[in-house]
Amino acid sequence: MARQADAIMLVIGENESVCREAWDENHLGDRDTLDLPGRQDELAHRLVETGVPLAALLINGRPLSVNYVAEHANALFEGWYMGQEGAAAFADALFGDVNPGGRLPVTFPRSVGQLPAYYNHKPSVRRSYLWAEKTPLFPFGHGLSYTTFEYRNLRVSPVQIKPEGQTTLSVELINTGSRPGDEVVQLYIHDVATNLVTRPVKELKAFHRLTLQPGESQLVEFQIGTEQLSFLNEKMQRVVEPGLFELMVGASSVDVQTIRLEVVA
Repeated sequence: MARQADAIMLVIGENESVCREAWDENHLGDRDTLDLPGRQDELAHRLVETGVPLAALLINGRPLSVNYVAEHANALFEGWYMGQEGAAAFADALFGDVNPGGRLPVTFPRSVGQLPAYYNHKPSVRRSYLWAEKTPLFPFGHGLSYTTFEYRNLRVSPVQIKPEGQTTLSVELINTGSRPGDEVVQLYIHDVATNLVTRPVKELKAFHRLTLQPGESQLVEFQIGTEQLSFLNEKMQRVVEPGLFELMVGASSVDVQTIRLEVVA
């Protein structure tokens, strides 16, 4: 049947029976792998081998290590646990009646061995393995659409502020594709050096979702001050320490442009 089809729509994943908290021997649900349950991966292999264009839809309550499908499917949609109108919403996206613009709120690892997998880890974390990729399958904040976007002219003004001061980060966003679409502009911040408390390599501090027509551009601005730069020190006091901050803007936690801000005493 698949070989005779013009296209294949493959729905794969898991349900609440195999994705839940295991609190008793009679209520199991945890698994020691993030691979697709059963023979779903084998099914995907056989369908891909037909050469018929294939789009896959994931139904899942957590990230899955769908490496083969991600590499070989012509399109991959994330559905999570879709509600009553989920199928209609998915059909609209599949056939291009709407242009999807969502972003992943979690990191997708390549295997269970990559866990814990999160974007805001400390600088000292080293999670490489022999014969395996260090990067995740899909990073936090990742998402695609039927159009493309370009970021230009990243600026911060002023480039130097006091701990209680404020600055403006701006970037020009351009829809470089041929269709209207949404882009989620994400702001991450990294406190380069602190006195006693180490800080993550980056933290999501804000985001803007915009709809742009083909060729349209828009200036996106973020106001950055105490709320975005402060953290809890060793005395559990919220402070902004003088020093360098890296301000990162882009389409995901890894697809970013970086500019520096200095906080002076």
